[in-house]
Amino acid sequence: MIETKGLRKSYRSRKGTVDAVRGVDLYVEAGEIYGFLGPNGAGKTTMLRMLATLIRPDGGEAVIAGADLLRAPGEVRRRIGYVAQGGSTLDDSIAREELVRQSRFYGVSKAESVRRTAAAMEAFQLTEFAHRPCKTYSGGQRRRVDIALGVIHRPTVVFLDEPTTGLDPQSRAHMWDEIRRLRDEGMTIFVTTHYLDEADALCDRISIMDHGTLVAEGTPAELKREIAGDVITLGVNGATAQAAKLLDGAAYVSSIEQTAGGLRLYVDAGGTAIPQIMRALDGAGLTLGTIELHRPSLDDVFLEKTGRSLRES
Repeated sequence: MIETKGLRKSYRSRKGTVDAVRGVDLYVEAGEIYGFLGPNGAGKTTMLRMLATLIRPDGGEAVIAGADLLRAPGEVRRRIGYVAQGGSTLDDSIAREELVRQSRFYGVSKAESVRRTAAAMEAFQLTEFAHRPCKTYSGGQRRRVDIALGVIHRPTVVFLDEPTTGLDPQSRAHMWDEIRRLRDEGMTIFVTTHYLDEADALCDRISIMDHGTLVAEGTPAELKREIAGDVITLGVNGATAQAAKLLDGAAYVSSIEQTAGGLRLYVDAGGTAIPQIMRALDGAGLTLGTIELHRPSLDDVFLEKTGRSLRES
């Protein structure tokens, strides 16, 4: 449904040329939720805006829903929906009127636009307040209107830029359900996010982007399987450097990384490594503050691929 080859985009600044997207090859299957994961400034939004025809690539090629991005951008626009990170509703606008108007923009008849609007309001649970100005909505309600506007014309592909930023946990969970429903109705969903739990729980496949390039791609489970063994995080009450020197090279530690809060250790078996770590710290007179054992996460994958934590980015 989405295929790119060598897609790239650069910007000029006072400090020189900034390569926002550096020759990205991407393939998205029909009917999947595809996540684009990375820290702010990684190039996610630039990539999305190119795919949505809002900015023109400097090079490469892409086909979206069967239409050529460079040769037929107008046809691409007719086949996609786009929901920007900043939202698209005005304070004094009314959801019902906005949805009818948006549908009409795509050439849908007035009667059909009214029918689709009624169906969208019910599907997105907007019926009770669809007659009120958007400035009276909660963040979650307003975001549901944004997504309804992006799909009212029934696109084949929907681009969602950080759809849950700023939402409370309950609203985020509801938004995930709405995105899954759109996928179940046959749409292909391309979503950018910097939330690790969102990418893990929601996406069928993900790409991790850093400094304009893809550093990893696969299902969340596949990517986490690349990190063998267990992960142990330590807090050592300000003695991080001493603890790192002590544990680095230990037979039971595969690799070690310093974080803002302490240390992250990759080990083959956490159950046997923890007692040895505690004995080593105690023997060196270092006080252990906290210790946690967990399976590898997408943040661990990002750290492995880029050398830094996505959370810290």
